[in-house]
Amino acid sequence: MFGLFQNWRRRRQLESARLPEAEWRATVANLPILEGLSPADLERLRDLATLFLAEKTLDLAGGLELTPAMGPLIAAQACLPILDLGLDYYRDWSAVILYPEGFLAHHEYTDPNGLVHNVHRPLIGEAWERGPVILSWADIVETLDQPGLNVVIHEMAHKLDMLTGAVNGLPPLHRGMAVRNWSRAFTAAYDHLRRNVDRGRPTALDPYAADSPAEFFAVASEAFFETPAVIADAYPAVYLQLRAFYRQDPLARRASAPPPTAPVPPGPPLESE
Repeated sequence: MFGLFQNWRRRRQLESARLPEAEWRATVANLPILEGLSPADLERLRDLATLFLAEKTLDLAGGLELTPAMGPLIAAQACLPILDLGLDYYRDWSAVILYPEGFLAHHEYTDPNGLVHNVHRPLIGEAWERGPVILSWADIVETLDQPGLNVVIHEMAHKLDMLTGAVNGLPPLHRGMAVRNWSRAFTAAYDHLRRNVDRGRPTALDPYAADSPAEFFAVASEAFFETPAVIADAYPAVYLQLRAFYRQDPLARRASAPPPTAPVPPGPPLESE
């Protein structure tokens, strides 16, 4: 019964508050990551972005002022990973907190000797279990034309990872996907990346992916959507697992996409106090 009500409510939201056509076109123009999506896929993404903005609050911090471009730009990127999964994959949390730029996050942890440590770390994004997603607007804008980096997708990947409880790089796999195959592909790639980072060698993925299996999954998800050829070449087994999980093939759709007929307009301006 709840599912029927939720579907009815979402249909009503789409009927009354779908993102306006001009606003959506401007959003798509600002996101090269959407290259290759069919018109039907873009309309489904528009619906998901509309619902995302209806069901999640966008809370501004640090004196940041809201502009019309902010919500759609964030929602479109957030909903790309769940284009073929559905909005229920973002259940149990309701807010996006947006800072003008990077922020300091407080973390408390206990080391193996039982000592409790309190540290402050500079971050550009953070996802809390059953809590908000926190993002730096400056970094969202600055990475629009930097293929491979996407703080929105990174934090949404953490949210997907959290659906299984432990944040360990293992999201809820679909029927027909084997945990052993996922583990084999990701463990081999993670170990390879860590060796290269430890030895100071160039890496296909952002070295931050070597921080933990959870960060490897999040960074690999960024690359899967931003630079699919890079991860497919470096870690083909990981690409195949991500393709099965996200139910998308960015490499194939990029290959079949027609060349752009005009340059992509610059991202929306950063506004703050």
